[in-house]
Amino acid sequence: MKKANLVTTAAVCLAAIVFSSQLVSSEAAHAANPIVMKAARHDVSASLRSMASSKTAMATAPREMPEPRPTRAPFRSATPDAVARQFAGALQSVTTGLSFEGQSAQDTFNAIGTAYVPPDTNGAPGLTQYVQIVNVTIGIYDKGTGELLMTPAAIHTIWTGFGGPCELAGDGGDPVVLFDHLANRWLVTQLQYDSTGNEQCVAVSTTADATGTYNRYEYDYGAVNFPDYPKYGVWPDAYYNTANIFAGKGFAGAEACAFDRKSMLAGTAASAICFQQPSSVSSLLPSDLDGKRLPPAGSPNYLVGLADSTHLNLFKFHVDFANPAKSTFTGSLISVAAFSEICARATTLACIPEPNPGEKVDGLADRVMFRLAYRNFGDHETLVANHTVAGGALGGVRWYEIRNPASAIRVYQEGTIVDPTVDYWLGSVAMDKVGNLSAGFSASGKELAPSIYAAGRAPQDALGTLSGPLVLAGGLGVQTRSYRRWGDYSSMAIDPTDDCTFWYTNEYYPVAGNFSFAWSTRIASFKFDSCKH
Repeated sequence: MKKANLVTTAAVCLAAIVFSSQLVSSEAAHAANPIVMKAARHDVSASLRSMASSKTAMATAPREMPEPRPTRAPFRSATPDAVARQFAGALQSVTTGLSFEGQSAQDTFNAIGTAYVPPDTNGAPGLTQYVQIVNVTIGIYDKGTGELLMTPAAIHTIWTGFGGPCELAGDGGDPVVLFDHLANRWLVTQLQYDSTGNEQCVAVSTTADATGTYNRYEYDYGAVNFPDYPKYGVWPDAYYNTANIFAGKGFAGAEACAFDRKSMLAGTAASAICFQQPSSVSSLLPSDLDGKRLPPAGSPNYLVGLADSTHLNLFKFHVDFANPAKSTFTGSLISVAAFSEICARATTLACIPEPNPGEKVDGLADRVMFRLAYRNFGDHETLVANHTVAGGALGGVRWYEIRNPASAIRVYQEGTIVDPTVDYWLGSVAMDKVGNLSAGFSASGKELAPSIYAAGRAPQDALGTLSGPLVLAGGLGVQTRSYRRWGDYSSMAIDPTDDCTFWYTNEYYPVAGNFSFAWSTRIASFKFDSCKH
């Protein structure tokens, strides 16, 4: 099938920017024309369980996935982090649930004959299954027992028989899996590229069973535009996506796209409407809906990114698939406590230490970390977000609760979790239906092998504080000779069946020793006792 070209619609005037006491006028609120991108091909697959193979592939040398490309100079502030603080105390009234080993580098080696760093670990709970995705395999587990329901398979197995790069070019990395709890479907995506072009491969399951059939789509970005570090969010009117677009060797700016969710659920032709931003805007993250209460009717999707050392970018994306020219993309800045990056990607890739002889690893401090979780409580709307900062001498996890992004927006609370001897980084944050918040993250130090921690707070706790740590997986081994990569992201998600249980997945080394290309992952759940089903 012939690849579709990008079709630019008529110019659109952007709506006026809404300001509040915490918003200032933004040079980031650039006018832009919507771009309509049609799927190059689409179809319905056979069941994943029938396409997957458990045969061991021919062995090849381990490989490094392409690094997330730097988009700007690092942000530095001369002002100390005013919201940096250690844990407020032990995390109380939290019950741990199921905890089991997820996919490992060995699983990837078994499936495709090689292992990759970093794993880009993320996952989501569904009705009865937990789906975890890493570079470059997918694993499906029984959510009640942790039992593996399908031997980990190459992600591109989903595109078997599809044709084109999504099937034939292998696996390009940057995978994302989300559960669309409004339709009880799975969204599985990954980047793809070869010598002829760059694609995003998007699949939506036809049922709540992740081992079943999928509606499959290929979206082409052409031979020049490379959509680096793509991320997704579920919203009632679309599946929203962001990526950093590189044209040749230069950074063109972040692009935000809305994929036609209604058509993709039906398996019919589905376009995407996109807004390309200039190079001054990078690494945006779309909001991802948690909870059964929908956003108010007509609400745009919200996107957040780092603007400078004292501001976040906040954009509002309203999509109109019937009349793309009426789609709008507006933005402003929101003031936050001053911060500085650690491991600035533009200058120093790795600065997070492990115990000897472990190598220093990447901090990924130049972008907001997956997911940007949204929840509507009825009397207010909330976005929770996080990124890694220099919380003093070491890395810390800066987190935010942003309320009422539609109009009366404000940073309700913010904080940076720090420790005098341990680096915290690679966080993911979410909030349950009663307002309990939890952040999961990596923890490492000269005396602590990389481990998986969580922290949390109840609504009545002092603002800006988190308690912990809840050790979800204590690391024993360290990473060496693996290109100093770690991450590039992790995932905290809320169980859709009770809207209370937190599920977190991240990487670590569970066995003592020094390892190269031998990471493992853990999938762990817990809930606050105050949240009742």
